[in-house]
Amino acid sequence: MRSWTAPALATPRVMALTAGTFYVAGGTAALAVVLSATFPAPGRRTSLLALALTALVCGAGLVRWGRRLTRSSFHVVVGAGTLLITVAVPLAPTTASAVALAAVYAFVAIDVVFFFATLPAAVHLTALVVAGTVALHGRADVTAGVLLALAVVGLVVTATAGALVHRASDAHHDALTGLRNRRGFDAALDAALPATRDGDLGLALLDVDHFKAVNDRQGHVAGDALLEELAVVLRRELPADAVVARFGGDEFAVLLPGRTGSAALDLLDTVRAHTAVGWSAGVAGRVAGESGTDLVRRADAALHAAKLAGRGRCRLDDGDSLELAADLEQALAAGDVEAWLQPVVEPATGRVVGAEALARWTHPSRGPVRPDRFVAVAETTGLVVALGAAVLASACRGAHLLAAAHGPDLLLTVNVSGREIVADGWVERTVATVREEGWPLDQFVVEVTESVVDASSPAALDALRRLRATGAAVAIDDFGTGWSSFSRLDTLPADYLKLDHAFTAAITTSQRRTALLQALLSLSSSLGLLVVAEGVETPEQADLLAELGCPLAQGYLFARPAPAADLAAAAQAGGAACRTERV
Repeated sequence: MRSWTAPALATPRVMALTAGTFYVAGGTAALAVVLSATFPAPGRRTSLLALALTALVCGAGLVRWGRRLTRSSFHVVVGAGTLLITVAVPLAPTTASAVALAAVYAFVAIDVVFFFATLPAAVHLTALVVAGTVALHGRADVTAGVLLALAVVGLVVTATAGALVHRASDAHHDALTGLRNRRGFDAALDAALPATRDGDLGLALLDVDHFKAVNDRQGHVAGDALLEELAVVLRRELPADAVVARFGGDEFAVLLPGRTGSAALDLLDTVRAHTAVGWSAGVAGRVAGESGTDLVRRADAALHAAKLAGRGRCRLDDGDSLELAADLEQALAAGDVEAWLQPVVEPATGRVVGAEALARWTHPSRGPVRPDRFVAVAETTGLVVALGAAVLASACRGAHLLAAAHGPDLLLTVNVSGREIVADGWVERTVATVREEGWPLDQFVVEVTESVVDASSPAALDALRRLRATGAAVAIDDFGTGWSSFSRLDTLPADYLKLDHAFTAAITTSQRRTALLQALLSLSSSLGLLVVAEGVETPEQADLLAELGCPLAQGYLFARPAPAADLAAAAQAGGAACRTERV
């Protein structure tokens, strides 16, 4: 299938260097004839000299500036080369010199098989044969045998060059999917950088969600079929100028010339919504002066952030990350990042029994910065440990205010990321901060996403186990967005399961979801796990949770996230109960 397409090696830069070199070689050959042969008419020498100089100048120009040409422009370059040779051959003073100049057609034939797909290459080669026959026609000593010999030599040279070019091109393609491989993508990226303006080049890295589980459960044949299916979808749904590659394993790369990072993100989001295969993506748009390596690195960081955020999403690194990271570092040093709290209640009574801490930051000029934005920046720039420490300390202080309104047995939950957990000394720092802020460790819960558990990082799981040994508890957040950890509920170092918003939203509209929730509550109770239903927004949801015996819930129906002081003041003004029951 690839033999019908232009070889991957034929980038505008390589095409310009190759064609320019052959033009110079052909001009030099013509110049040698001019300087060494005796011409019967001076005018023929002058004409051939002019053609030789034209070829030399054009060749030098192609080598110097030809990379700026479009791929289609090289049809004109090759056609002009054929024309120059066809005009030059009849000007040769002898049959030997004419045949020597006709041999330059081989340079054009090599260009043809190197530059073009099969159909246009065949057209150019046919034109070469006709042009060579016309150019040598009329010379009495050029017999049909001589023409046949020249044709055979040209054919062999062309076929050999074509085979070598396509074999080398295959080294740029992935055998399973037919897409470019890492080498082919790097070549396309190198060619695209000088041909696009800064900001008009988007790059995305894609990673199939839960691919390892597919291989483990269904076998590598199923995994290969899934990768082939995704390759077909990407080729079909992405624009014709997109460069799609398989980097290896379950990772793909997409290069989108002429698109900003935001435009690339919108396009990838649209494609993902129409794809049955689940995948996450990190997207980056090129910034001024950025190298291809740096662009790939930022896309990779955005992909990592997307997976940590729960998979099944696209995340953009828009080039503003470094500036935002500097602002975030200053905000952390100044104490401007704080924790807001969202109450956790008993759905049967509505009583506040706990609170989840959520990071909030208001920039002096940007205004409120979305948590997923600055948390992702912290993840990719090494600020996540400092961010986690600041949010934890603020959460503990706020929890004291809320406990004054709702009772001393308040439960405090704080989110942490996978990178934070595996950082050296995380358990010790966390325990020390909680104790310094005077919050009881047995009323402290760390929340980790299901994706962190799914990654099964030995270091992360060990850290969670050591934290639990201090008296603190662990909650699996966003439970229900994945499916790998359900079968391992009995082995997870966890005390709470927090049902994802999307799971809770369907409990009153889907009988199957209701039955699944009931089974999960029963299973969790048997395993000693407490379930927290997140995203409760309607009284019907709260009533059903209470009826099914769900112990804990949170959501906009009960309270939105707010500063602890505001929540405490509202509770006291509303006459909220001052006593809570320990859960």
